[in-house]
Amino acid sequence: MFQPAKIPLYYFNSFIEQLGEVGLLLFKTLKNLFKRPWEKRIFIQQLEEIGVRSFPVVSLTAAFGGLVFGLQTYIGFHRYIGPGSETYGGPIISLGLCKEFIPILVGLMVTGRVGSAMAAEIGTMKITEQIDALFTLGADSTRYLVVPRILASLIMLPCLTLYGDLIGIAGGFFYNVYLMGVNRILYVRNTLLYIEMWDVVSGLLKAAVFGLIIGLIGCWQGLRAEGGAEGVGRATTRTVVIASISIVIVNFFLSKALPASLAL
Repeated sequence: MFQPAKIPLYYFNSFIEQLGEVGLLLFKTLKNLFKRPWEKRIFIQQLEEIGVRSFPVVSLTAAFGGLVFGLQTYIGFHRYIGPGSETYGGPIISLGLCKEFIPILVGLMVTGRVGSAMAAEIGTMKITEQIDALFTLGADSTRYLVVPRILASLIMLPCLTLYGDLIGIAGGFFYNVYLMGVNRILYVRNTLLYIEMWDVVSGLLKAAVFGLIIGLIGCWQGLRAEGGAEGVGRATTRTVVIASISIVIVNFFLSKALPASLAL
């Protein structure tokens, strides 16, 4: 039984230990990334699983995210600045969606849909001793299981985010122009005038980091699974929780670290 004074130290040591496990898995992944032969078939399957099959959920969340962003922006300009100022809502909507809202939203959606699946799939292989069988046959489980998933996540998250940016901006445009009657020409002109390419690129950089987090944590939890079906369920739950919290925390530090603009 733990003494009260030792409990915080126990959790701190556990956190450092798990952080070391993640760092070691990342090191092994980077080391095996450039080794041949590459697992092309598994990599292509993961591209399809992470990217193509995530289009429906990303489309819905980005569309309604853009609609609600357009709604609140219209209310803010109309109420506090005055009628006619709603044409300046376009840059605000585009900036908020591209830099913050869509990367986080896509990251969380993919975590729930793909990260949990990674943990469950690898965890099941661990429980049924398939990973031990790979080791017996001389295959590197990191190269075979982890590298294709992390690399596919790293590539597809920015692609999904860019797609979500377009859908979200279209949703905000639809609400303001077609539902609320905002002048279309002024709305588009102001959006193109004030939005910068860096606003989009910075969001894509965040998405790439989020993809690395999702793939890394999903594979890490799957490899740590033990205790039968219950252990696989715990690994799946921990993947979603840890990856979601990590995305929100890392997003803050990336927002602080990345420059607001590249314009001199």
